[in-house]
Amino acid sequence: MSDFRQPGPPVWRRLDSVTRTAQTARTARTAQPTDTHEDVRYEAVRSRDARFDGAFFFAVETTGIYCRPSCPAVTPKRRNVRFFATAAAAQGSGFRACRRCRPDAVPGSADWNVRADVVGRAMRLIGDGVVDREGVAGLAVRLGYSARQVQRQLTAEVGAGPVALARAQRAHTARVLLQTTGLPVTEIAFASGFASVRQFNDTIRAVYAATPSGLRDAAPARDRAARRTATPSAGVPLRLAHRGPYQPGPVFDLLQREAVAGVEEVSGEPGHRVYRRTLRLPYGTGIVALQERPGPPGTGTGSGGWLDARLHLTDLRDLTTSVQRLRRLFDLDADPYAVDERLGADPRLAPLVAARPGLRSPGTADPEELAVRALVGRAEAERLVQRYGKVLDAPCGTLTHLFPEPAVLAEAAPHGTPGALAAALADGAVRLDPGADRDDAERALLAVPGLDARTVAVVRTRALGDPDVAPPGPAVPDTWRPWRSYALNHLRAAGEWENDR
Repeated sequence: MSDFRQPGPPVWRRLDSVTRTAQTARTARTAQPTDTHEDVRYEAVRSRDARFDGAFFFAVETTGIYCRPSCPAVTPKRRNVRFFATAAAAQGSGFRACRRCRPDAVPGSADWNVRADVVGRAMRLIGDGVVDREGVAGLAVRLGYSARQVQRQLTAEVGAGPVALARAQRAHTARVLLQTTGLPVTEIAFASGFASVRQFNDTIRAVYAATPSGLRDAAPARDRAARRTATPSAGVPLRLAHRGPYQPGPVFDLLQREAVAGVEEVSGEPGHRVYRRTLRLPYGTGIVALQERPGPPGTGTGSGGWLDARLHLTDLRDLTTSVQRLRRLFDLDADPYAVDERLGADPRLAPLVAARPGLRSPGTADPEELAVRALVGRAEAERLVQRYGKVLDAPCGTLTHLFPEPAVLAEAAPHGTPGALAAALADGAVRLDPGADRDDAERALLAVPGLDARTVAVVRTRALGDPDVAPPGPAVPDTWRPWRSYALNHLRAAGEWENDR
């Protein structure tokens, strides 16, 4: 299937649900914002609807500020409002971020994780920090397009090119470090991915209309409190936002069942658990911890909330990448309203959706690790960790190892299906990075001798983040599309579908 397919509903469907109007399905690539669409967006802004935080941004021409839809400030007049698909597009048009609603802290757009076209793949790679590490040329190589084509398609659809999108992401990372850590400004500049302190200062002034020191002094009280306790040994405290309802219990249940000793652990009682794991990152290693929030997830503005996290990184340049990997693991950028609306219309699923609104489809923090674990199972994965995993320079409690790299496994244990899979991952025959084409990856996985279709379905769902996977077996209704992965998670949570592993 073409790179330009759009497997999900049209981009405007979620906006249309606000006013209960119907739109003709069309691909997001060719959709153009009409007056009707912008009127619907303005209605979301007027009602301060947090469901659309991250789906779009609005800017006010009379103030030069851009905001999230749920911003609590006085609603501007319609004639003064402009709409943007990304924060980078608003910044590129000369608008600065609102200090009240902090639009750079919203969950990412669910569209980029759902979509399988080149724009969706590019947005996932940019989120993973590829432009900062490899430049636009490296991004283009991973996508299989020229740099000019990637620039043109991103600019046409999201209003900003890869450099502008990466710049907006670096600015957000810098703000987080300025306001939640006591690190020197110079160190923060390079940890955020800026090439120079001057570039860092200019960007912070342009995006936030403040100097780095002024931005640090303007931190909310909770961030100032976190900064007093944030040290290199204590880690960087973060709140990872999500939109809409969130069911942490089933996600933590899954992680607890799958936890591989030495690499992961889940501690505490249900409702108050902490998930910790080690990470192999581009510049170093990390240990991350996320807390299960008890009770209803809705806090603050609207019905969104967050998960509390703490990151211990050997190199702070890995902050953006590690955050994005955690967001994929916990499926924090999903649109639960779109999922629940479609699945809740099915008679079989309706009571399950009502019982667990906002149920997520967990991903993984390391796609290659997930592929090996899906094949060999938990017990064998633990043996591989102890025998071939790299020991951390500074173990932390029960977390002592990194999961072995595919190249190490391919050399140490080259035989059988696990060896063939490790070799395919190591030599690039199978690509599972955020920009991988899902259909190409599935074909490559099925070409690995001995790898069965059920395991491939697990890898496609978890490692590639595909929201619409139906494993082989009993027929799964097409009416559950494009959210079949979520539908099966509802059935598993209710005990009506056996676990894949």
